[in-house]
Amino acid sequence: MTSRALRHRLALPALAAAVLAVAVVVGLAAGLAGGSRHATAHHATAHHTPAHRVASHPVAFAAEAPDPLASQSYPDPSGGRTHARASSPSVAAASADSSPAAPSLAQVKRELQQERDLQRAQTAVGSGSGYIDPATGAFSPVNVVPLKVSEVIAGGNAIADFPYVYGGGHASFIDRAYDCSGSVSYALAAAGLIAAPETSGQLEHWGVPGPGRYITVFADAGHTFMNVDGMWFDTAGRSGPYSTRWLRPNPSLAGYVVRHFPGL
Repeated sequence: MTSRALRHRLALPALAAAVLAVAVVVGLAAGLAGGSRHATAHHATAHHTPAHRVASHPVAFAAEAPDPLASQSYPDPSGGRTHARASSPSVAAASADSSPAAPSLAQVKRELQQERDLQRAQTAVGSGSGYIDPATGAFSPVNVVPLKVSEVIAGGNAIADFPYVYGGGHASFIDRAYDCSGSVSYALAAAGLIAAPETSGQLEHWGVPGPGRYITVFADAGHTFMNVDGMWFDTAGRSGPYSTRWLRPNPSLAGYVVRHFPGL
């Protein structure tokens, strides 16, 4: 074998090894690029996953759709700018558990008249409802209820005739107007059953599932209301912009999530 042929034969393995190394490098680069694309796609998918489906991020429940029943709530933006501010929920709750002073004669007469009206209301609609004061819109239950329930009622009474403004009562419990979820949040806060104003979408996850004995909250992405000892507390269905949120007629319950506070 000539020296030239020998050099040619020795060069072949080296060339094959070089080709193999290039192939490995190219394959590795392609794999890394594919992995990068996969990671990017995975990140995009995670980014577009609806927030309410990510169990580890409950704060994302704040998103809320426009209230579909706002027109039935008599929106009043001007009233929302000029109405007196509400007291804090805790101040409203104080009326449920404070010891009253000796009543005046006028108070006794009003209470006797209220009792007669309450008896007529019971006769007309049966037990399990209550009395709604036509002057103030305040609700008085027929039944003896736990203090927490009385405080929720007191909270609802405190803002029963406030204007409706979408978003009202969310920047703070103390406001001049309240929307549906702002109203429910305020009443629940009077009894310490909620720590901050929540949207109707958030109230879909408040408390625990199912109806309660005294308080049941109904919520979807756009609207919420509750039943308290047989009376409805709802911004929709009122007879005017300054009429009461306490209502007797049964609203439609289709499509709402049902929640209650444990023990209530």
